[in-house]
Amino acid sequence: MPPTHDVLPAGHDFAAYARAHWPRLVVTARLLTDDPGAARELVRRTLARMSASWRRVPRDDVDFHVRRALVRVHLRRLRGRRAARRRTVLVLRFWEGLTDAEIAQLLGCSVGAVRAQVRYGLRAAGSDAGRLREVYARAADDVVPSEVPLTEVLARGGVLRRRRLAVAAAACAAVLVPGALFAADRIGAGMEQGGAYGVRDEGGAASPVRVVAPGERVTAGPGVRVWLTADGAHWAVPVPTVGPGGQDDTGVPRDEPGVSLRMDGVSGGFLLSGVFHGLDGEPDRVEVRTGDRRSTAKVLVLAGSPGWGLWYASAPVSDDDMKAVLSIGKGGSDERIVTVYDASGKVAARSNREWWRI
Repeated sequence: MPPTHDVLPAGHDFAAYARAHWPRLVVTARLLTDDPGAARELVRRTLARMSASWRRVPRDDVDFHVRRALVRVHLRRLRGRRAARRRTVLVLRFWEGLTDAEIAQLLGCSVGAVRAQVRYGLRAAGSDAGRLREVYARAADDVVPSEVPLTEVLARGGVLRRRRLAVAAAACAAVLVPGALFAADRIGAGMEQGGAYGVRDEGGAASPVRVVAPGERVTAGPGVRVWLTADGAHWAVPVPTVGPGGQDDTGVPRDEPGVSLRMDGVSGGFLLSGVFHGLDGEPDRVEVRTGDRRSTAKVLVLAGSPGWGLWYASAPVSDDDMKAVLSIGKGGSDERIVTVYDASGKVAARSNREWWRI
């Protein structure tokens, strides 16, 4: 089993955490990648991302968020490779010592999917649990200890933080300046996506995913609060909803892939949001299209309930830009406003082409 460490020092200091956990993270990354150089680079990138958002990391759940970032960075680099995901499950189970439920929450999938991956992984490795633990222990012993490159990690984290601040500033400006809306998330704008399911996503940033407790309120936009419960998603809005949907979306068909779309009138325009469902795990990205602009939405998922959740746009759509939104899908085109991509970069669900008629 991997070595344990003392609890976080007073002040929740990132540098102290990085120094204390660098050796264990490198070992875990080495088991994931089977390459010393790739393992160190994976941990450097992971810690840089955590450094950029350290103030928002829950004090009592740091290890979960760090592990989650490590795994997401690793799997995004190897999109669509089942062997990589299966190996990740085995490492988390037999090296990190996580339970099936903990792995399911970390990966955003069901407990049954984790157990299936463990069975298939052990069969493919031609080994059993005890022998695999011994293999991992021997591999860990071969890892040469090194010092955390803290200066480089903090420098990378600073760059990421400044980029996020610039995006946030652009989002604020977008609310005030007509025609600039959604500029904050215009990553990969102008890249045309195919219209059929199974088309691979070739660009765009991953959606920020927040794991929430049942009933936990989240501010999604001006005057709009959203939350999730076991029976669906809920909204509290300042004015009546425009378009389909009411103040809640319960009874979601969890087993059937799909994504809903609703508009709520807010200060500055309309906030777009909805529910995705029927996925194998968490979405990698939820893309919202308004005219010729594409933006990355934010995602909320309920702890322990993978495969469905709530998405919402990062900024309101102005009254003028709503004309472009309403024109999407008309005239026989196959354009959609919302597209959900899975972890392999393929289209998992799209909004209805004629959503305003639902």
